[in-house]
Amino acid sequence: MTQVKIFSGKNSLYLSENIAKSFGTPLGQSNLQVFSDGEICPVLNESVRGNDVFIIQSTNPPSDNFMELLLMIDASNRASAHSTTVVIPYFGYARQDRKDKPRVPIAAKMMANLLSAAGADRIVTMDLHADQIQGFFDIPVDHLDGTAIFVPYLRSLNLKNLVFASPDVGGVKRVRSFAKFFSAELVVCDKHRERANEVATMRLIGDVRGKDVVLVDDLVDTGGTLCKAAQLLMDNGATSVRAVCTHPVLSGKAYENVENSVLEELVVADTLPTKPSSKIKVLTVADLMAKAIRNIHENSSISSLFINP
Repeated sequence: MTQVKIFSGKNSLYLSENIAKSFGTPLGQSNLQVFSDGEICPVLNESVRGNDVFIIQSTNPPSDNFMELLLMIDASNRASAHSTTVVIPYFGYARQDRKDKPRVPIAAKMMANLLSAAGADRIVTMDLHADQIQGFFDIPVDHLDGTAIFVPYLRSLNLKNLVFASPDVGGVKRVRSFAKFFSAELVVCDKHRERANEVATMRLIGDVRGKDVVLVDDLVDTGGTLCKAAQLLMDNGATSVRAVCTHPVLSGKAYENVENSVLEELVVADTLPTKPSSKIKVLTVADLMAKAIRNIHENSSISSLFINP
């Protein structure tokens, strides 16, 4: 059987070290050279010939994160790796998955094309903004589910009168999977946007009086929608409101928004780095990613990594 080599892009080094530790192998040695004009050149500092190479990098902005990943894939293939699997804990540009108005790109499809063109053999990612993005790839995609880490945590809280809420209509499918685990009901916060990152109006569909509510979403960006939804739920009689969001993008005034909100806590995964906050609880995906890498290397099914309702 071929040997596994795990490398990390600069953006995900904090997570990659934990994944490699959980897997039981040292993280591969690499470095990033930067020319004076800003051009980057990642270098793999050890042989990968005949090895199964796994490159870990979230592709959030700035664009250098994505460019570094593409160049590392190319370096791996040119160094005669047996296979090159790309582990993308957070797949950036996934929100641009369709033409919602004239003359805009479908960026998620273009990113998929670039990864394939660079020579990736397989993609491992987590909680895509939309499940159909898997179909943008012409190579295998292993789409891991955040419920594997969030459901055990929520169970440990022993919340009474539990209800799950979606901050928008588009997230109902994701919320329904959580509700099934707990045999709980769900409600929807129907929002209307006038422009990106700004909610104009929001109304509640469902009853939350006397309920402990858990908002569920794939990511939290500025936190505006999430905090407004939490306030709406409390105004409608909820006992408590907390949120579960896999990817902590947390841009702009997000930390301030969360701290000043009625949220009990915001539970996120470590797919992206976060700053310390009294209201943000971070759960690690390192063990889950390590198990996925092992199963892929051993040609085993990864279905055992999912929690079935």
